[in-house]
Amino acid sequence: MMTEKPTNPSKDGYPASSSFILDIAPLVLTSIILMVQFFVFKDFTPHIPLACGILITALFVKMRGRGWGGMEERFLKVIKIGLPAMIILMGVGMLIGAWIIAGTVPTILYYGFGIFSPSSFLVSVCVICAIISVATGTSWGTVGTVGLAMMGIGLGLGIPAHFVGGAIVSGAFFGDKMSPLSDTTNLTPAAAGVDLWEHIRGLLPTTVPAMITALGIYAWIGMGYSADSADLSSIQAIQDSLASNYNLSIITLLPAIVVVAAAVMKMPAIPTVLSGVVVAAVIAVIMQGVGIHDVFNVLQNGFKSETGFEVVDQLLSKGGVMSMTWVITLTIFALAFIGSLEHYGTLKAIMAKLDKVIKTRFGLVLSSYGSVLGVGTIIGDVYTTCVLPGRLLQGKYKEMGYKRTTLTRSIEDCGTLLSPLIPWNMGGSFVAATLGIATLTYAPFAFACWLSPLFGLLWLALDKFIPREAPSTEAEINEESSVVMS
Repeated sequence: MMTEKPTNPSKDGYPASSSFILDIAPLVLTSIILMVQFFVFKDFTPHIPLACGILITALFVKMRGRGWGGMEERFLKVIKIGLPAMIILMGVGMLIGAWIIAGTVPTILYYGFGIFSPSSFLVSVCVICAIISVATGTSWGTVGTVGLAMMGIGLGLGIPAHFVGGAIVSGAFFGDKMSPLSDTTNLTPAAAGVDLWEHIRGLLPTTVPAMITALGIYAWIGMGYSADSADLSSIQAIQDSLASNYNLSIITLLPAIVVVAAAVMKMPAIPTVLSGVVVAAVIAVIMQGVGIHDVFNVLQNGFKSETGFEVVDQLLSKGGVMSMTWVITLTIFALAFIGSLEHYGTLKAIMAKLDKVIKTRFGLVLSSYGSVLGVGTIIGDVYTTCVLPGRLLQGKYKEMGYKRTTLTRSIEDCGTLLSPLIPWNMGGSFVAATLGIATLTYAPFAFACWLSPLFGLLWLALDKFIPREAPSTEAEINEESSVVMS
């Protein structure tokens, strides 16, 4: 098949036209379709609206006298950028299943549940959700399992749902943001051309102080609750069920230790994940008596817990490569849509407008915040939110001599962490439906989520933790972009 070659391409596809409205029309129309899907149909799966967006963009490309071939070539190259993240996601699916059958996750849960008291409950919940989310790389999985159990236990202890929900969300999305196994943590630096571990280090200046502050607030709130009327029987029942169905020991924590050690040694993400899978599989066979064929099946299809205890079965029925297909297919659609917009000239047109206001570090970082919040609020798809601003602004960071870790941190602060606080965003709608509490009810108490971008603004004002590098020329930026896209 002959591939269309652009006659006058810019580094972001074809140059913008004289009509800004026409340039951004595919993005606006796709956003409208997404909002209809979310608000009218009450369906928070954005795959088909994004597919519609690709077709809409193709029609506008055709209106400008171009063919499908050039646009396809462009969005396939953008999808290629996300392939490492998608491979990691498949590995994470295997890792979760392997950690469950090896007893790693049950061990973490067993000892984590042992630290509860009404006064320390909110702190404990936040910490446990953070640990589980870092270990598994999924905020949604943490909310839907440990978080759901914590909500019931918290209500039984007499702690209001909005406090419990806020602590769950703070911990779960903190872990999602910081975990090398997380989809957003891998996709965000990939889109902006940043190394994964460099990206994670760049998150520390906002994430760590936000989490410490949040834990202090939860500890202060917890001082108002007494153990006198607490019923901890549900916690004990969960612990008993875990202990009766798994051999729990320090050895079952070895897969987690291996992954953490590999991360500290800055091993590439894919070998890090696979090392955790292999160690967990061996422990599952030796300590839990799982057959090799059963291990293979769990790695492919996930684990189905059948302890007879509903809460435990909900906590432990997950994992497997197939569990990641929803996220991976959504990532493909989101990347293809963004690549199509790049080819059409939408991102070039938006960047031309931003160039007029981005003259200082304030304009640069505030534009990062604004673009992420705009995509997250209008489109409501966290994956598009993580990718589009990175593709849009990475060249400007290189041009002005600022490291792109500030860009990727801004994307995570305002994208990953604020997604559960927006009612119509994928994150907010999922948490509300799972925990049975309205988004705006728990959002003010998800302290770690909204404090993180505030710390980012503080460092911006103080000119702290905004690393610089030698500015790149336009030729160097174009050359790097072509290497990444090749």
